[in-house]
Order: sequence, then structure tokens, then C-alpha cells
Amino acid sequence: MSGTTRHAEIAAGLEAVEARIAGACRAAGRDRAEISMIAVTKTYPASDVRILAELGVRDVAENRAQEAAGKADECADLPLTWHFVGQLQTNKTRLVVGHAAIVHSVDRPRLVTALSAEAVRAGREVGCLVQVALDDDPSRGGARPADVLAVAGAVAAAEGLSLRGVMAVAPLGEEPAKAFARLREIAGSVRAEHPAATIISAGMSGDLDEAIANGATHLRIGTALLGRQKPFVR
Repeated sequence: MSGTTRHAEIAAGLEAVEARIAGACRAAGRDRAEISMIAVTKTYPASDVRILAELGVRDVAENRAQEAAGKADECADLPLTWHFVGQLQTNKTRLVVGHAAIVHSVDRPRLVTALSAEAVRAGREVGCLVQVALDDDPSRGGARPADVLAVAGAVAAAEGLSLRGVMAVAPLGEEPAKAFARLREIAGSVRAEHPAATIISAGMSGDLDEAIANGATHLRIGTALLGRQKPFVR
């Protein structure tokens, strides 16, 4: 596919996503300015990231530490904020802290400790979201709802980290609206103890409307933006 064709394809995807977000905001009685759209560029090449930047996208996300670090290096000249949204092993924290402004997938005290050590070493402050396992099954990533406040407290107390809010993925087989309503309640509990933790990262290509209706502030959009083309493999 030529660069010109790909630019047009991504521009069309962005326009369609923006229309959906605007419509969902109207339906929920919310201001579009309350919502940040994060382009999830996992498996797509750095050239797509460059096109997104040309089109005005400023927030991009990856879910694999090595691919994320490499792509961030390739795009270091662009005015982008990098987010990390995948499950993170403690031995990969240095790769992620090297580029990510916000880690969405903080779900256990041991990871908090590892991220804090790397942030201090790098002289950086890294924003953290506590990932919530809305199905109460942490095997797919996320802290059990009963453990969220403890993880949030650990982040808030850790040097080099700042607690920014919560993140979740709607469980398979459940109505997203019900899941995101639970996340909204959990986010309120976190915010009651940590008033600056205002981010609710929820909603992807298939369920962004339900996420916006339930208070999401950050959407993680991949397929609807970049299409289902043959994925790029590093």
C-alpha cells in the first residue's frame, strides 16, 4: 500500500472514530473535551504512527515492552505522549519507563516497586493507572476489585510514580455497560482517597459508546482507527 493511500485510510478511520466519540458524548450529555483518544498502534509500523501524528493525534499506546521501546525510539522526533497498556513483567519495566508517560496496567505491589525503582533511576515521574479485573479474575491482568485501593495506595506512596486513576477491559461475554458501571464505582472509591486520580481508561473500538456513557476519560482505540490490515511483525 502506498504512503498516500495509507494516509487516506487512517484519516478516514480517524474521522469515523471522532464522529462516534462526538455522538456518544452527545448521548451521554458530556463535553467532547473531557475525552482523550489514545491510538493503540501495537503490531503496526512506525510509519502509521507518523501518519497519526500528522493528523493531529498526540497519544499513542503499545502493549509489548520491546516493540514499544523500539517504536518510541523511531518516533522520538514526534510530539507524542506514549502510553503502555499491556500486561507488564517486572523485568521489562526499564524498557517501559524509558518512554512511557503513563502505564495503564499496574496491578500488583511487586510491579509498583519495580516501576518506582526504574523511575527513580531514570529521574522520571511515571503516571500509573491501577488495572481492575472486572471479572474478578486476575489471570488476564488486573487487580481484583477488593485489592484496588491497596494497589492505588502503594502507587501513591511510591517515589517516582504518580497515581492517575484506573483502567479496565470489559470482560468477555458481559455487557460492557454493566462492567463499566462497576469500574465507575471503583474509580469513585479511588478518587475519594486520592483526589488527583481522575483518569478512567476504558472503552475500545467495540465498546467506546458504553465507556463514555459510564464516565470514561480515556479511550484506547486500535482497529477502528488503523483497520484490520495484515499486522506488522517486528
